[in-house]
Amino acid sequence: MENVVIREIKKEDNVQVAKVIRQVLIDLGVPKVGTAYEDPSLDNMYQHYDKPRATYFVVEHEGTILGCAGIAQLDNYKGNVCELQKMYFLESARGKGIGHNMIRACLERAKEYGFESCYLETMPYMKAAQKLYKKMGFKYIDARMGDTGHYSCPVFMLKIL
Repeated sequence: MENVVIREIKKEDNVQVAKVIRQVLIDLGVPKVGTAYEDPSLDNMYQHYDKPRATYFVVEHEGTILGCAGIAQLDNYKGNVCELQKMYFLESARGKGIGHNMIRACLERAKEYGFESCYLETMPYMKAAQKLYKKMGFKYIDARMGDTGHYSCPVFMLKIL
C-alpha cells in the first residue's frame, strides 16, 4: 500500500480513531466488557495521550485512518515500563507490513522516553498479532503486570528495550 503515513494523532482524528477501534473490535468478536471497547478514553484519544511520556500514532492513507497504536506508562505499575496500547488496524490494512512499522515507531518513541521495557495484553485468538509481537521481540510472560482494567485480555507479553 503506497502513500501510507504514520503520524502522531491530532485532535480532529478523535472521531475517526474511535470508529476504527470499535469496528476492529466488533470484526474480531472481542467482548465489549473488560476490553478497550468500553474504555472512556476511546472518544478522546488525542486528549488521553496528551501527557508526558505518552504518544498515540495513526496510520493514514489518503486522508483515511486505517489503524492506530500508542505507548504510555503502564497503568498501576511502579516500574519504568510502558504499555503498547490500543493497536488496531482495519482489515484492509492488515498483512501489508504496516503493523510492523507501527510497532517500530512505538518502540522507538518508548526508548526516547527512557522506558526499560514494553508490556502488552491481547486475546488468545489474535494469532496474527501475537506472531507479529514475537517477531518484534516480545516474549510471553505468565502474569499480568499493572492493572489496565482489561480483565478479559488473558495473554501477556513483554519486550526489554
